[in-house]
Amino acid sequence: MRNVILAALSGVVASGLSLSALAGGGSWSVDTTGLMVAMSDRASASQALAPPPSAEIHQGRIERVNWRFEAPPGADIHAWLCHPERCVALDGQRGSATGLAGLNAGAPLEFRFALGRGQPPVRVRGLQVIVNYQ
Repeated sequence: MRNVILAALSGVVASGLSLSALAGGGSWSVDTTGLMVAMSDRASASQALAPPPSAEIHQGRIERVNWRFEAPPGADIHAWLCHPERCVALDGQRGSATGLAGLNAGAPLEFRFALGRGQPPVRVRGLQVIVNYQ
């Protein structure tokens, strides 16, 4: 049985297909420039983070999103990752979330940031998302 499975996997590799393609899943990632966050009473949004044209998402649904961004040390900043259907609060400058699970993996995402009261404006840099989908 093991030899049959190994032979089948070898055939998949030889044909150029990936295991994620067979399962109908995959991932896409995108980086974007930062932005200046200057307000506490209204969120500032990043550029749209859309899947690259090479991503073959079809009807894929988000399973997990990994994110990262860089804010100055000690900055009092609130962050969200938003899909057109809903947003999830981020609990740090990097991590992963399943709060967007089940949503269309081909839709663009965006970061949103707001300052804590009394916080001077800050520049947020190094924005990245990695979307895993099925």
